[in-house]
Amino acid sequence: MKLTLTLALMLLLACSEPSKEKTYRTIGGIERIDPEINAIIDSNAVIEIIAEGFEWSEGPVWLEKQQKLLFSDVPKNTIHAWSEEKGTEVYLTPSGYTGNTTRGGETGSNGLQLMNDSLVLCQHGNRQVAVMNAPLDAPKSDFRSLANQYNRKKFNSPNDLVIRSNGDVFFTDPPYGLEKGMDDSTKETPFQGVYKVSGGRVTLMVDSITRPNGIAFTPDEKVLIVANSDPAKPFWYAYDVTAGDSLINARIHHDASAAAKTEKGLPDGLKIDKQGYVFASGPGGLWIFNKNGKLIGKCKIPEATSNCALSADEKTLYITSDMYVLRIRMRK
Repeated sequence: MKLTLTLALMLLLACSEPSKEKTYRTIGGIERIDPEINAIIDSNAVIEIIAEGFEWSEGPVWLEKQQKLLFSDVPKNTIHAWSEEKGTEVYLTPSGYTGNTTRGGETGSNGLQLMNDSLVLCQHGNRQVAVMNAPLDAPKSDFRSLANQYNRKKFNSPNDLVIRSNGDVFFTDPPYGLEKGMDDSTKETPFQGVYKVSGGRVTLMVDSITRPNGIAFTPDEKVLIVANSDPAKPFWYAYDVTAGDSLINARIHHDASAAAKTEKGLPDGLKIDKQGYVFASGPGGLWIFNKNGKLIGKCKIPEATSNCALSADEKTLYITSDMYVLRIRMRK
C-alpha cells in the first residue's frame, strides 16, 4: 500500500511540473535603429537556430493548420519541413527539377507560397511556376504548370513569387537556376523579367531589373516591391500598381550599396506584414522598414540571408540564411 501511494505521489508531481521548452542556440542580434522597432520586436527577442546543415536554404512558408514551416534547399532539389514537435524532415524531393538528364546548378524549388491549401512553387530546374498536385499533408512530386514560357520562350528560372488576394501570381525570373547563369546556352529570354499570371495568361510587367528576386505587395496591394540581387545595383525597387495593372512611378525604395561592400548578402526575399512593415533580406541580415520606407532596424546575421516568412499571427518571424533556418519570437 505504501509503495502504491509513493508511485501515485511521484506521478502527481511529474504531471504538475511545467513542460520544459526546447532551447536552441542563438546567432547574431537585433540592431535597433529607430525606437519604432520596439513596437514589433520585443527587447528580449533573440535569433534562434532551429535547423541547420543545408546547402542553401530558401523560400520559407508557414503552414498554420499543420503547425510547420516548409523551406527549400535549392541545390539539393529538396523541400524540408520543420516543426517544434518533430524537428526537420524531408518533405518533398525532387522539388524543382524532375527531368531525366543529369545537370548541375541550383535545380530545386525556391520561393514557396500557399494558394487555396495548395503549394505553389518556383521551380528552377523545370523553369516554371507550378502547383503541387497533392494535399499538403501527403506531398508528392507531381506538378501542374501555372506558367512555363512567355512569347514561346522558356523562362530562365522562376525564383520568388507573391499571390495577390484575387489569385493572380506575380513572380521574378533571374538566371540563377540555369547551369551557367547568364552564359547558359539554353537561356531563351534576353532579359530578366517580372511577370503576372492571371487566368492562365502570362503578362510581362517589368523587363529592366537586372536581377529581380524577392517580391511582395503592400497590404493595400497598391505598391509592389521587388528586390534586385545584383552586386552592381543592390536595390529594392518600388512600383505603383494602376487599376489596369500597369506598374508606374518606378523608384528605388532603398539603396543597399554601402552595406553590400562590407557585409554578406544582397537584396533577396522579402515579406510585408499586415501593418505594412517590410522584412527584407539584404547585406548583413534582414532589414526592417516601416510603411513609409524608413529603415528602423536589422536582424544582424553573419551568413548571407535569403528570405523570410511570418507565422499566421505575425508574432514569429522565420528566416532562411545559407545553411541555417532561424526563428525570432518577436512578441508574445
